[in-house]
Amino acid sequence: MNDKEIADVRDHIDAEYALRENPHDHRSELRLWLRLLTCANLIEAEIRKRLREQFDTTLPRFDLMAQLYRTEEGILLGELSQRMMVSNGNVTGLVERLVQEGLIERQVTENDRRAARVRMTHRGRAVFSKMAEAHGEWIAELLGGVGESEQEQLWEQLGHLKLSVRNAKGTVPERRKKQ
Repeated sequence: MNDKEIADVRDHIDAEYALRENPHDHRSELRLWLRLLTCANLIEAEIRKRLREQFDTTLPRFDLMAQLYRTEEGILLGELSQRMMVSNGNVTGLVERLVQEGLIERQVTENDRRAARVRMTHRGRAVFSKMAEAHGEWIAELLGGVGESEQEQLWEQLGHLKLSVRNAKGTVPERRKKQ
């Protein structure tokens, strides 16, 4: 990639790029939102890159395996898609590939033959354990420039933001449906 292409990718990830000319012409809430979005995008892009380079995997596969790693008995496919906030179709495709690789197994439930439960195999647990350890180290590295007390303060402040967002949900009127 040449320097221009790298700059274009960086600008695409950096949601604050649009504010660079006149940042104070915008409301503080918008500037904060774009700063949060930029940080999340930058971290996610780096994690995606490292997962691809070091483990030849994707972030959605990592996320799916993380959900399964937390439970020995497995998770129903529908519940898995809800936890990951993606469609059943997206989860089914990921599951199929991970089953083919021997990292997870799928079992039809006894109560409902239409429902399938998926769980990690021993091999899948071993593979994910290595990825999770590396992931934790990457996050520590990426956030390492922020001191521990600053991290605690940020954690607290983001908790307030999370509560604010939850309290505001549903207060914005929905668009009227065309009749």
